[in-house]
Amino acid sequence: MEKYIPTIGLEIHAELNTKSKMFCSCPNTSLENEPNTNICPVCMGHPGTLPVANIEAIRKILLVGRALECELASVSKFDRKHYFYPDLPKGYQISQYDMPLCERGVLDIEGKVVRITRIHLEEDAGKLLHPSGSSHTLVDYNRAGAPLMELVTEPDLSSASEARVFAQELQLVLRYLKASDADMEKGQMRIEANISIRPKGTETLGTKVEVKNLNSFRNVEQAISYELKRQEELLKSGGVIIQETRGWDEKKGETYLQREKEEAHDYRYFPEPDLPPIMISEDELNGISALVPELPVARRKRFQEEFSISASETELFVQLKELGEYFEKVVSEFGEQLSFGILSRQIHLAVNYMQSDLIGILRGRTVTDQSVRLTPENFAELIILLQEEKISSAIAKSLLKEMVETGADPSNLLEDRGIALIKDKNEVEHIAKEIIVKNPKAVEDFKNGKENALQFLVGQMMGATKGAVSPEGARDILKKLLI
Repeated sequence: MEKYIPTIGLEIHAELNTKSKMFCSCPNTSLENEPNTNICPVCMGHPGTLPVANIEAIRKILLVGRALECELASVSKFDRKHYFYPDLPKGYQISQYDMPLCERGVLDIEGKVVRITRIHLEEDAGKLLHPSGSSHTLVDYNRAGAPLMELVTEPDLSSASEARVFAQELQLVLRYLKASDADMEKGQMRIEANISIRPKGTETLGTKVEVKNLNSFRNVEQAISYELKRQEELLKSGGVIIQETRGWDEKKGETYLQREKEEAHDYRYFPEPDLPPIMISEDELNGISALVPELPVARRKRFQEEFSISASETELFVQLKELGEYFEKVVSEFGEQLSFGILSRQIHLAVNYMQSDLIGILRGRTVTDQSVRLTPENFAELIILLQEEKISSAIAKSLLKEMVETGADPSNLLEDRGIALIKDKNEVEHIAKEIIVKNPKAVEDFKNGKENALQFLVGQMMGATKGAVSPEGARDILKKLLI
């Protein structure tokens, strides 16, 4: 934008992965049940029923707040938020208004600090289903009453790509904390963006437009990009931006008007009369602090410093937390007495084989799945054999597949296949000399400039070593002896 400054804030909802719903004992498993089977009089708001707050959900919100450096409340409360919609069985939602559990936090994204206004706890609504080709709508209340976290940022984001990065980083944090699976494809994390633009040189923020229910990171980035462009073109043409709520049409790639934006007073908030205030002791808050694990931003820094690997290599172990933990166990098997050069070589071989081979072999599984039997000790042994050039890369890749499925160690597999380890480079060189002696015609052809002759000799050597030497290694040794 040449003449305008974008300003973006996010409201992010994430379903907490507690065992039961927010105010009743129904299992918190809305995705696993037939429609309208995981409900009870409490979550359906029947007359005479009383809610009871899920203490585990409260603790998870406090844990998220502590991880994001929020100020945690010692006293909080629930409020009724009134609006009428088919998927809201009570005709109101139990939420939090003026006394949220967490306030004034921060999240660092690629060196930029984004302020978090508040994090509060509420119950989720049901789900509306629109059958294709029909004129009616179905309502599934299984999700109604599920514990839902809402996080609101300050308008600190200035581009669609920043908004996407923020949402992705928050998803990682929630997963590291085991507070939410935050799977956007399953509706466990939903994003709303508040977007405005203002002329450069001014400080007063423009009129904000809210884009609702963005259900993928791709949609977050595309919807914000579209809306920024729409607002810019509207102002350039002399139009006026009004405060409104818009939806995102993924097929058309554009936002569309839903309704004029409600203000807080439209919801007629008042304290929830059926729930007492939440009192949180200092001991409870201290206990929450002790549960915060190493977070993604700290892991990135530590992995790069401790293992001397690149930012892109590190990111795999940050995104796939279990793989990162597995990688650390593998490195611990290499031994502390190794010289830095050897250890560095082993670490980088381990990283390469995890990224290029292991991920593909797993095919969506994680290293902790019961079907994956590859131990860190055996993976480390495989890498050491490679680093010491006792097996070729081709053999290593072949062994790795079998190790994942059977749990066998590489030495036993080599023995079962009748493949002898190459003891040292002198042994390899001795084999190469024998190949040269046995194939004088190919040697002569190579010396006369025929490159195919060298390839023939490499093949002979691969056969003699049963593939224990890599083609590259065989070629290097043969060239050294022939030139």
